[in-house]
Amino acid sequence: AMSVDELLARGPMQESAELRLLFHRLNNQLGIILAHAELLEAKAPDDAHRARAAQVVASALEAMGTANEIRRYATPTPEAS
Repeated sequence: AMSVDELLARGPMQESAELRLLFHRLNNQLGIILAHAELLEAKAPDDAHRARAAQVVASALEAMGTANEIRRYATPTPEAS
């Protein structure tokens, strides 16, 4: 798989397949962060640790939403004929 740096070095991404690959990888990475944060939240020994884990969970979910928004802006939509 190409690294993000390699993809960016190729210049503007006009192939939607490249964008889909980057967003897929980003969502996978955020999903791993989310899963571990949820596990930490569930197993937190006290309220302070639970609150910190909950912040990570919320931030991971926000980041996933932001990535989807960026994808919508970055991916050209077919023009209506």
